[in-house]
Amino acid sequence: MKKFILSISILSSSLCANAGGLMTNTNYHIAFDRMFARGATTEIDAAYSNPAGLVWGHEGLEVSLNFQKPWQRRNIDASMDNFLGQPYDKEYIGKASAPIVPALFASYHKDKWAVSAMIGIVGSGGFVEYEDGVPMFNVPITAMLASKQIMPGSYTLDSQMKGKQYIYGGQVSFAYKFLDCLSASVGARLSYYDGYYKGHVVATPGAQLSQLVGTDPLVNLQLDCIQRAWGFAPIVGIDFHKDKWTVALRYEFRTKLNTKNDTRQLLVGSRNDQGVYIPVNVKAMAEQYGNAATIEMLSQTALGDMAGKVAGYLPDAETRYDMPSLFVAAVGYEFTPRLRAAVEYHFYDDKNAKMGGDRQKTLSHGTHEILAGVEYDINKKFTVSLGGQRTDYGLTDEYQQNTSFACDSYSVGCGGAWNINDKIRLNASYFCSLYSNYNKNLTGAYGTPYNGKEVYSRTNHVIGVGIDYKF
Repeated sequence: MKKFILSISILSSSLCANAGGLMTNTNYHIAFDRMFARGATTEIDAAYSNPAGLVWGHEGLEVSLNFQKPWQRRNIDASMDNFLGQPYDKEYIGKASAPIVPALFASYHKDKWAVSAMIGIVGSGGFVEYEDGVPMFNVPITAMLASKQIMPGSYTLDSQMKGKQYIYGGQVSFAYKFLDCLSASVGARLSYYDGYYKGHVVATPGAQLSQLVGTDPLVNLQLDCIQRAWGFAPIVGIDFHKDKWTVALRYEFRTKLNTKNDTRQLLVGSRNDQGVYIPVNVKAMAEQYGNAATIEMLSQTALGDMAGKVAGYLPDAETRYDMPSLFVAAVGYEFTPRLRAAVEYHFYDDKNAKMGGDRQKTLSHGTHEILAGVEYDINKKFTVSLGGQRTDYGLTDEYQQNTSFACDSYSVGCGGAWNINDKIRLNASYFCSLYSNYNKNLTGAYGTPYNGKEVYSRTNHVIGVGIDYKF
């Protein structure tokens, strides 16, 4: 049970269902999904990926509306050679989903200047649910009860955890062409974090055991906590555009997100050494006595080992979920009027973006991404494109947790565009991420005397459609 609150506390950063860094999305426009390397574009999606380049784009007003649908799974294969006298091997499946994810772009270009805006889900975006819980609290609870001669089969263990995390963002930029080949942009993004974390773990005596110890739970923990925060980040960029070449640089400053708890339920309960069930409504206690006094009082009870675990989810407690600063360098080249290609590099400074429990310090480095894409106009009506991306997060065993893990990946995307007429373009895409499994050896697995191994694996698929309109 001691592991449960910790696992909920890191659930939040497991929800990212799109391309990009640990906390940051980059796939807003369908053109990204079908080509990836869009940092040197001068089309409408440059409102996010290269605002400075819009001074070479469509003269006048242009808008774009995009919709994407992602699917993900996050599997944990936990195994131990010996657990309570027998081998243990169980796959835990985390189902991640998101509704249709929209993004809106707009730009206005006249002569040497351009103004642009973008609204979308700039970080994470979706839901994740572990219907059978995760091993980091299922296993130690089972071991704890076994140490009291309460063996599996004599009770039922109901454990579940789920969470939601969205970071909504609105971005505005202004660009100006200083020279015939050089422009610069300044802008800012306002972000809103909205998340909740719900879970429970309840061990209930079976019919035979209840005749000996009663029907009160052996273990009972309930959590329902909402977290919200606002954040702000400046964005600057430059664009060099001459003949067939485009070179663009962009820098997004760190977005500080300091969430504040709206705790709806926080209850812990367990049997003491005499077998008496002790429930504590931690939320009510905190509202009456304050957070500091609640932790002190809780530490004096039979549930004292839970005091430090629930501290982060007391009413009005704060947790950091910063979006890291991001540096982007991109180069685009037009081989012919019909064939274009680009390469791009991203660096997310994750180690200097605070996370809950200072988990950023356990990373070996920030996230590195390499992107490449090619686009070909079949004729004036139809365009096809293909792209790829390599993501390296700097993962370590200390960073990887059951409810918040990442896997390095290769992503591939493809799709096309249809110029319905001179004003309307329809985009469609599909991309998937091919993840490398992460193997983690466990010494003293889950706080038990046993050694074991975890294999983390993920899947990700996204389809999208969007429409661009030039006025």
